[in-house]
Amino acid sequence: MSVSIPSPRLAVRAIIVHENKLLLVNAYPKHYLGLWCAPGGGVERGASLSENLIREVHEETGLMIDVGPLVLVNEFHDPKSDFHQVDLMFRCNITAGKVDPNWSDVAGVVNKRKWVTQNEISQMTVKPDSLKTIAFNEADQVIYDPLEAIFN
Repeated sequence: MSVSIPSPRLAVRAIIVHENKLLLVNAYPKHYLGLWCAPGGGVERGASLSENLIREVHEETGLMIDVGPLVLVNEFHDPKSDFHQVDLMFRCNITAGKVDPNWSDVAGVVNKRKWVTQNEISQMTVKPDSLKTIAFNEADQVIYDPLEAIFN
């Protein structure tokens, strides 16, 4: 009998740099290990990647965005389970709203959000690891960041 292993989950994330600060969210239960990531989430069937990203960013932050170019393809997994996710990260610009510390994520996933400088992010635990490098680099080249463990 063969065992069925689920396909990797596809997600989209927004790299939003505003006034030289990057928007990060903590989307892990109990602020796990202080782990931060770019806002976004799972892709729903029947909607484009851009539509999914606009929806996810609004749910998690209250912001409305324009989706720009793809800049990073990252995949990560949990070696202790069958979890494997592929993130497509796009540069985005805010078109409306501001981050309200009292905003409540409708899905109840994001529990904190904050703006960080390039210096501050260098001292933080973020996923993917390459986010620290590419967030403030405005190169047009798409980077592929191969499989990494979500928790070290």
